[in-house]
Amino acid sequence: MSTQQVSYHGVGVSAGRVIGPVLRMPDPIAAPSDGAPLPEGSTAQAEIERLTAATQSVAAQLKARAATATGDAQGVLKATALMASDRTLLKSASTLVSGGTCAESAIWEAADAVATQLAALGGYMAERAGDVLDVRARIVAELRGVPAPGIPDSQEPFVLAAVDLAPADTATLDPAKVLALVTSDGGPQSHTAIIARSLGLPAIVAATGTTALRDGMQVFADGISGTVTTNPGAEQEHLAATYANREPLPDFDGHGVLADGHPVPLLANVGGGKDAQAAAAAGAQGVGLLRTEFCFLGRDAEPTHEEQVQAYGAVFEAFAGKKVVVRTLDAGADKPLPFLTDTTEPNPALGVRGYRTDAASPGVLARQLAAIAQAAAEHQAEVWTMAPMISTPAEAGAFAAMVSAAGLPTGGTMIEVPSAAVLAGGILSRCDFVSLGTNDLTQYTMAADRQLGTMAELNDPWQPAVLHLVKATAEGALDAGGKPVGVCGEAAADPALAVVLVGLGVNTLSMNKRALPPVAAVLRTVDLPAAQRLAALALEADSASEARRLVRAELPELDRFGL
Repeated sequence: MSTQQVSYHGVGVSAGRVIGPVLRMPDPIAAPSDGAPLPEGSTAQAEIERLTAATQSVAAQLKARAATATGDAQGVLKATALMASDRTLLKSASTLVSGGTCAESAIWEAADAVATQLAALGGYMAERAGDVLDVRARIVAELRGVPAPGIPDSQEPFVLAAVDLAPADTATLDPAKVLALVTSDGGPQSHTAIIARSLGLPAIVAATGTTALRDGMQVFADGISGTVTTNPGAEQEHLAATYANREPLPDFDGHGVLADGHPVPLLANVGGGKDAQAAAAAGAQGVGLLRTEFCFLGRDAEPTHEEQVQAYGAVFEAFAGKKVVVRTLDAGADKPLPFLTDTTEPNPALGVRGYRTDAASPGVLARQLAAIAQAAAEHQAEVWTMAPMISTPAEAGAFAAMVSAAGLPTGGTMIEVPSAAVLAGGILSRCDFVSLGTNDLTQYTMAADRQLGTMAELNDPWQPAVLHLVKATAEGALDAGGKPVGVCGEAAADPALAVVLVGLGVNTLSMNKRALPPVAAVLRTVDLPAAQRLAALALEADSASEARRLVRAELPELDRFGL
């Protein structure tokens, strides 16, 4: 093994500096022969039954893992389980079996056709192509009676290297064993990045060339600068030791505030009752994003009124007397539902998703609002309700009217589409608040698929164009009488970017519970004028990397806390 030091450059998406041996994701399941015939002595019906049992088993395994997971991991596993249960995929494969093809070859070919179609659509649906191929591998492994692909097992901690990680894999990472994540593909808002941040694992994505890393290689993984260095020397050892001996972050005391006393409430993003309880225990001042998809994913039919009331009530109970912002169902695109989503759309990322599903499938949104209203009436939380994928003031007004008709007092909208940011003043003249979804806002502003490693530089919330839209939203809120503006995207979990967002005029920040202490600690070191000055620096930058560098240079506490 070479002793030469080689550095690979990617995008750091979760802070941390560690040295450890590489373990690569194991080789994928080998493809069966094209059109392999039915096993000798078997019938098409028996083979279809074997295939059906395998798909059901894979779906059940994923659902079982989802039941014990929380947060982002739970949502990812539920969505993957739904893909394993997809009736269209099973029907296509069964047709091939009826024509004389064995189960393994049939599901492989059918899934390949679906994945190819999704990849051609681009955007969110291209992301689902990877999910289909992951499910395909799991079904074939089940048919063969061999272990499904997954995270390698090791007695010693390791740096996990991969081209990219399947959602079901990222959702089950063990932070006690995995020191850091390194992928040659993916982007700042990919599944890998989101799960890494929620687990507090150092992570570098879009690191071109890291496919050359081999098992056992010692590497220095720097999630702050986005570099991976083989055969680390004294300099890297010093950086890793400094990080390991960083000053401990103070516990979050439940009060987000700047150095001058300016309040910045820090809320949590949650996906169910268990999440809400954990976030409340972590000191979150409320919920800035309740993802109601958790109640719908993995089902073939809309949940009943009673089921929804119970699910939302579990979250409201954890935050009695505090604000809980509920996002209505964000179905479509990357979260297709069999009873709601038109899978024949040519470009789902720009099609019927979020609030737009109400026009295509009237009644689902009204029934959800009724359930939210009953759950709110049965608990003491201060419930705010917002719709995703609002593009115009007229849509905002129509949704606000639905919220009011349901008996809910506070209605708002997500700002995920550039048009909504530009027209924020008009939108806020028709509703009570807005919340910036920076993941989608970045993707749509920069026309860059968030799952593509080649687009990682563009798909970065530090992009000055995105920050200008945040500023435009805050200014629109002032024009509308100073109505509240929050951020509930991944950008809020970046302590340096959190300072910039506050400087741009954002009132509240919502994030995964693990990000509360670092964000609170850094906010306490700046006053409002300083935050505004740093925001101006970021706005004037020519690129995301320059904006990040300029702001981080002014925040020495980031190094102090190893952020």
